[in-house]
Amino acid sequence: MRLGIVVTDDRCAPHAVGLLRAAGARDWPTRCFLTDRGVFLLKDPEFRRLLEEGATHFSLCELSIERYGGDGVSVEGLEDRIIVGGQYQNAELVHNSDRVLVL
Repeated sequence: MRLGIVVTDDRCAPHAVGLLRAAGARDWPTRCFLTDRGVFLLKDPEFRRLLEEGATHFSLCELSIERYGGDGVSVEGLEDRIIVGGQYQNAELVHNSDRVLVL
């Protein structure tokens, strides 16, 4: 099972982290795309641990980073772990996943 998770809201952080961990425990190839307020997950310690583990392919919407950069959202230090792009990365996630969850 190739799982794609699109996170649009930071209130879904516990669900996103739990789903990503569960998919990893099953050795499922997993992709995660952050957009809109989902980029606030970059400030969540549990989510950042997932980034450091490197088991999931992560990407995010550059426009969302620009929009919320004043609120302390940054990819500084994560450039080698996350692709900063646009909706193409979202489309790629959908194309390369058997199932997609939007949170």
